[in-house]
Amino acid sequence: MAFPYGRVLMIGATSGIGRAMADRLVEAGAKVTAVGRRQDRLDEFVSKHGPEKAKAMSFDISNKEKIPQFAAEVMNASPDLDCVFLNAGLQRHHDFAKPETVELEDFYQEMNVNFSSFVALTHAFIPYFISKESPTSFIFTTSNLAIIPASNMPAYSASKAALRAYILCLREQLRDTHVKIIELSPPAVQTELHDYMGRHGRQIGMPLDAFTEEAYQELAANSDEIIITSIISAQTAKEIVAKQRQASEELANFLRGAK
Repeated sequence: MAFPYGRVLMIGATSGIGRAMADRLVEAGAKVTAVGRRQDRLDEFVSKHGPEKAKAMSFDISNKEKIPQFAAEVMNASPDLDCVFLNAGLQRHHDFAKPETVELEDFYQEMNVNFSSFVALTHAFIPYFISKESPTSFIFTTSNLAIIPASNMPAYSASKAALRAYILCLREQLRDTHVKIIELSPPAVQTELHDYMGRHGRQIGMPLDAFTEEAYQELAANSDEIIITSIISAQTAKEIVAKQRQASEELANFLRGAK
C-alpha cells in the first residue's frame, strides 16, 4: 500500500521512531524533510537518500517563539508539503515521594517538548494546510502511556495524555476541512529515548524495525488512530481508546447542538 501523502515534514528525525519512519517513508516514495538538532545526522539522512528525495532543516522545537518563522521557511522551501509528522520527545523518571530529587525545570522541559511545542507547531502550520485544496494531515506520535500512565514517568505520561486530548479536540474542530488528524500510539520501542536508563535502556520494548513496519502499514491503510502495544493487551488498549473517542464525539455533538 502507498503512503497517502507526497511531502512530509518529519519532526524529530535524527533518531528513534522519527528517523526510522523517515527512512521508511522515503522508501515508500514520499519526499521527506527531516528536522532535528543534530546537523551531522541530518546531513547523513540527505546523503543516504539523495537531495531529490530528502531535505533537512536544523531546528529546536523547544524554541516556541521561533516556530512561526520556521513554518514560513518550511512552506517557502516546500510549498507542496502535505503532511507534518510530529515525533520529538523527552522521557525521564521523577519521584515525587522524594521531592528533593525532582528537578522541576526538567519536568517543565519535558512537558514543553512533548506537548506545548506540538501545539505551537500545529498552530503555525494549520493556516497553510487549510488553504490547500488537496488532503493534508498532521500525524502525532503519542504513547501507550497516554492511555495507561507509568507512575515513574509522570511528566512523560501527563504530556502524552495531554497530547491525546488535544488530538481529539483538534480532530473535532477540523472535521469540516480536508486536514486529517492521525494519532500513532507506540509501546516502549528500542530507541535512544531510553538511554537515560543505562546501558540496557535501548533493549527495552518492541524492536524498532518491527514497530516501524507495522506503523507504516496502518498509515498506508489511511487509519487515523493507530494503537500498537507490547506490554498491555491490544484489545484492552483499543477498548479504552474507542470508549474515550466515542465519549469525546458524544460531547462534541452536544456542544455543537448547544451553540
